[in-house]
Amino acid sequence: MTDFRAMPKVELHLHLEGAAPPEFIRTLAAEQGVDLSGVFDEAGAYKWSNFVEFLGVYEAACEVLRGPEEFKRLMKAVLAAQAAHGVLYTEHFLASDLCGDGSAVAWGEYLAAMDEGAQEALAEHGIEVRFIPTCIRHFGADKAEHAARLAAQTAGGRVTGFGMGGNESHLMPADFARAFEIAGDAGLGLTCHAGEIEGPQMVNATLDALNVTRIGHGVRSIEDPATVARLVREGIVLEVNPGSNISLSVFPDWASHPLTKLKDAGVKVTISTDDPPYFHTDMTREYDMAERHLGWDAAALRAQNAVAMDAAYCDEETRTRIKDRL
Repeated sequence: MTDFRAMPKVELHLHLEGAAPPEFIRTLAAEQGVDLSGVFDEAGAYKWSNFVEFLGVYEAACEVLRGPEEFKRLMKAVLAAQAAHGVLYTEHFLASDLCGDGSAVAWGEYLAAMDEGAQEALAEHGIEVRFIPTCIRHFGADKAEHAARLAAQTAGGRVTGFGMGGNESHLMPADFARAFEIAGDAGLGLTCHAGEIEGPQMVNATLDALNVTRIGHGVRSIEDPATVARLVREGIVLEVNPGSNISLSVFPDWASHPLTKLKDAGVKVTISTDDPPYFHTDMTREYDMAERHLGWDAAALRAQNAVAMDAAYCDEETRTRIKDRL
């Protein structure tokens, strides 16, 4: 087995709140006097056994993320954890709906705090981060448009993309076309979760309606050769999270995961962790498992890092600098 921990890495698909280390959340809970009984197991990890429990634990943990200072500390903790596994460049999904009261003033305060945390992490660990504000699909189209306007108003600096997460089965991508138009007009890179819970038809609907260059997950595209061919033809990059997919039973095990089949078909695939502590993973483990179960060697993993950096929502100077470090 190769020791992948020190290999320089790029990670494109990570939810900031979902990446909160359990010990960090326990520290905040102790400071605030919040009882998080049932959130952690005996070993101190997040405790859940199905998707509904996962969402409940996730929401409970977020209760102690109450203000800009907590989000600054969270940003630093998550970036430190990523840097410990060789990540040089990452992009974080940030939900403005979870930052204060959803107003432009609150969003600006939270964003400034997270930016300060990111700058301190850059100085301490040499890790670069860019922010992808996201709307939450099951909150509806109106809130999505509001989130897009907030993202557009703060575009620039570390705010370089816009995306959508949440319940993939709620509404259709076309319902969110205006939100993505607002973000795209502001020069933000566009990505959207699709093809995880729903099948290839949702990937196609997303590509038809939202003008994205990347798809979060997208792994169920493998069920339809025409969808796979479209991904190749249009150069769409998939932000694949194998450990997450297996933990959430999208696929039963690593041997069943279509990462290699997608790559061999010519799809541009990248590897990320999604919500790493919830899925008992990190970037080193993802690489280890890709080698052990899918036959990916160091060269293949370095190649997907180059794909990820080419797809990153950043300026060309940063892209060149990180690629040199890779």
